[in-house]
Amino acid sequence: MKALITGGSGFTGGHLVKSLLNQNINVRILARPTSKIDNLKKPGIEIVIGDITDKDSVFKAVKGVDKVFHIAAAYREANLPDKAYWDVNYGGTKNIIEACLKYETSRLVHCSTIGVVSSVKNPPSDETTPYSPGDVYQKSKCEAEKEVLKYIKEKKLPASIIRPCAIYGPGDLRLLKMFKIAAKKRTFILGKGKTLFHMVYVDDLVNGFILASEKKEALGEVFIIGGEKYTTLDELFGLISNEFNVPSTKIHIPLLPVEILSTIIEYAYKPFKKEPPLYRRRVAFFKKDRAFDISKAKKILGYKPEFDLQKGIHTTAKWYIENGYI
Repeated sequence: MKALITGGSGFTGGHLVKSLLNQNINVRILARPTSKIDNLKKPGIEIVIGDITDKDSVFKAVKGVDKVFHIAAAYREANLPDKAYWDVNYGGTKNIIEACLKYETSRLVHCSTIGVVSSVKNPPSDETTPYSPGDVYQKSKCEAEKEVLKYIKEKKLPASIIRPCAIYGPGDLRLLKMFKIAAKKRTFILGKGKTLFHMVYVDDLVNGFILASEKKEALGEVFIIGGEKYTTLDELFGLISNEFNVPSTKIHIPLLPVEILSTIIEYAYKPFKKEPPLYRRRVAFFKKDRAFDISKAKKILGYKPEFDLQKGIHTTAKWYIENGYI
C-alpha cells in the first residue's frame, strides 16, 4: 500500500504522514522545491519535487499509488494575488482529479474547508447547508469541491470530501495569535464575544481522513470533521487563559470601527506588498458564527473525536511554550 499526500510537508499533512507510517503504509509526498523536507527524509517516505499547479509533476506523483490525500492549498495571506488561490486550490485540484482518473487510484480524499459556508446563519450548519463562500480563498476551495463532486457523479471518481473545522494542535502556527492574545492578563476581543467557533484537533482530523479513505460508505460523500463541541469566543479565550494561569479579564471592543480601520489599513499596505497588521479577514474571525454538526461523520465513518477542547488546548499550549512561541 502506498499513499500520496499533497501538502505532506505542512502542519496537517505532516501529522497524516506520521499516522500512515505508523500503519505501515508507505508515503509519497509532492513537495515544492522551497518546502522544508529535511525531517521527511526517512524510511517509508518518497519525495517527489514538483508543484500542484504543474500537471506533469502531479501525474508523476500520482502514478503507482493506491490512495491520494489532497491537502495542499493556498491559504489566507494578505498580499497573495487572487490568481494564486485559483491556480493552487482549483487548478491544482483539477490536476489531481485527472491524474487519479488516468491511473485509476482506489481512493481520493479531498480536503475542502468549512469556509465553503462562510458564516452560519442558523447554527449548527451541516453538509446540506447551501454554499456561501466569502473571500477568494473560500471561493476557490468551494469551486474545487464542486469539481470533485462533478467528477464523482459524471466519471465515477472514487472520492470523498472532508471539510475540516479550524485545525489546531502541536506544530500549528495559524491559531498561535489567538493563544498569544489569551495568554495576556487582559484579553481584547472584538465584538461581544458571543460568536461561535468550532475547532478540530489535528489528530482527530487525521483520523477522519483515514476513515474516509477506508470506508466504502464514504464514497461520494462530504463530511464535516470537527471537535465534539463548539463554543463562544469568550468561553474559548477563557479556556486558553486558564491554561496559562492568567486571569480571564476580557475587554470587548466595538466591531464596526475596527472593521472600517482594517479596510483602510489593508488598502494602504497593498502597494508595498507587505502583510498589514490588521485586515478584514482577521476581523471576520470575531464576527461570523462557525458552528457545525458532525453527526454525519460519526454515523457513516464511525468518527469519534478523542480530544476535547481542554485536552487539545493543554497539549497545544504546552508545545507553544516548549518551543518558545509563548
